[in-house]
Amino acid sequence: MDILNYTDIIDKYYPEDNELRRILWVHSRHVADKALDLARRHQELNIDMQFVEEAAMLHDIGILQCDAAGIQCFGTKPYICHGTIGAEMMRAEGLPRHALVCERHTGTGLTLQYIVENKLPLPHRDLVPVSIEEQLICFADKFFSKTRPDEEKTVEQALRSIAKFGDECAEKFNRWSQMFL
Repeated sequence: MDILNYTDIIDKYYPEDNELRRILWVHSRHVADKALDLARRHQELNIDMQFVEEAAMLHDIGILQCDAAGIQCFGTKPYICHGTIGAEMMRAEGLPRHALVCERHTGTGLTLQYIVENKLPLPHRDLVPVSIEEQLICFADKFFSKTRPDEEKTVEQALRSIAKFGDECAEKFNRWSQMFL
């Protein structure tokens, strides 16, 4: 398997050395490092380490088209769309597996029911992590925010932030904690 140069892809979409690129890079590197550390602890899960690093580094690439001034995003789309935007970008790069990580990492995943009930501007289908690698990256992502990219949340803090979205999200996070920690 060829090693993907994710830096080249980030450079393509984020050519300027600015605060948005720094936030994306720092956040993504922390998520990748956490996911890789957890994967190393669980050899029995046969996690594709190379893919985890690549996909974790690219999971938030779609933020540049979103409107989230607090993290220096001055696009026009709602922030909730960053995953599906990133997925479109990864598919255009010929990376369909990476695209799935992009579109399935929000929260603990977004079900069709949740998307419809909340009238979210997202495709009407389940956008939930399926593969072990998708689940691991989604889990690792919950420990780092882009507003405070250098601070790692504790398990309790990450659970509190995800529990705001309902019992189902908290239960999934707890299952992942048991699986990965």
